[in-house]
This record gives sequence, C-alpha cells and structure tokens, in this order.
Amino acid sequence: MLRIITQHFPLNPDTGFLAVKQEYIHIRIWRTAFYIHVFSSILTLMAGFTQFSGFILKEHRKVHRLVGKIYIIAVLFVNFPSGMVLAFYSNGQLPSKIAFIILDSLWFWFTLKAFLEIRKRNVLLHKQFMMRSYALTFSAVTLRTWKLILSSLFILSPLTLYQIDAWMGFVPNLLVAEWLIRKKGKVQQAVRKDYLTADHDIIDNKEKKSRS
Repeated sequence: MLRIITQHFPLNPDTGFLAVKQEYIHIRIWRTAFYIHVFSSILTLMAGFTQFSGFILKEHRKVHRLVGKIYIIAVLFVNFPSGMVLAFYSNGQLPSKIAFIILDSLWFWFTLKAFLEIRKRNVLLHKQFMMRSYALTFSAVTLRTWKLILSSLFILSPLTLYQIDAWMGFVPNLLVAEWLIRKKGKVQQAVRKDYLTADHDIIDNKEKKSRS
C-alpha cells in the first residue's frame, strides 16, 4: 500500500494506476476523489487494525475510542464518498461497477452500524459489525493480492481479470468475517451453557444440603 501511495506523490497525472485512467484524469471530481481515496487508505487501514487489539482495548481504552472515532469518520465521510465516485468511473464495465458500488455501500452500512451499536452499548454487535467493516477496508490489500494470484495462475484478458478481481477483492473477506463471527458465537454459547450448568449444580447441591 505504501508503494502505491508513494507512486502518486508528487501528484503526477500519468504514473501508477493513473496511467490507465487517462480518459478520466481531466474530470476534476474523479481526480479529487482518487487522491483522497489513495492517500487516506493507509490511515483507515491502520486505524481499523488497532481496533482489534485486546491490549489497547484493555490498557488504553481512551486510545481505542479515539482511534475508533478516526476510523468511523474516515470511512463514512472520506472513503465512502470518494470510493463511490471511483466506483461509477471504474474499469471493467458494468460487472466491476456493480461490485465496487456494493462494496462501498456495505462498507458504509457496516461501519455506521458498528458506531450505532456501541452508542447503544451493544458491545457484541459493535464488534461483529466492526469485523465486517474492516473486512471491506482490507479489500484495499486483497484486491491487489488477488490480481497478482489470478494473473500468475491464469491467462486472462485485462478486462476479464479486472472484473473477476473486483468481486474477489471483497467477497472472500466477508465470508471469512462471517465465519469468524459465527465461530466466536458458538464458543460464547458453549461458555454460557457451562456457566448455566455450573449454576444449576450449585443450586441443586444447596437444595440437597437444606433437605438433609
């Protein structure tokens, strides 16, 4: 990600990704959205990553909250609007446009839900929606990773590669996030059952002693 960002600094209009976007480079709203999205992505990735640190949450709760607010603001008010502009102008024709619009819309919704749930003190739901949100944030990395994997394993036209990559960049991330959420849910249910069983055993023992 850092290499991609440094490619576009200083703001040269024909380097890196911009080399294949010359038909849009003259459109001010697209160019502005592109630079905002690229240069804010590393901040969003780093801010979101810290939210899953048990050490920071336990020992530095104020830092956790501050960085969490930065992440929420970055996604909702910076990355989402700029990403939506880029989605409408994306390569790969309609399949890619649909993929990026869905990605951006879900990203906004999951992040907003994570914020709303913690405001209501629903910590469990907050964590679950943060996992979904960051799964889509991490698509900035997996999008490029899948492109390398697909291009090395298959002979695909640039158009086909981009269309497949647009979906592979975020759908597997969401599937992994949902699997982790369900797995943690099953573990928590098992722990609750153990506590309930232990409580019932204690109550039964007390009743037996009182009868005797």
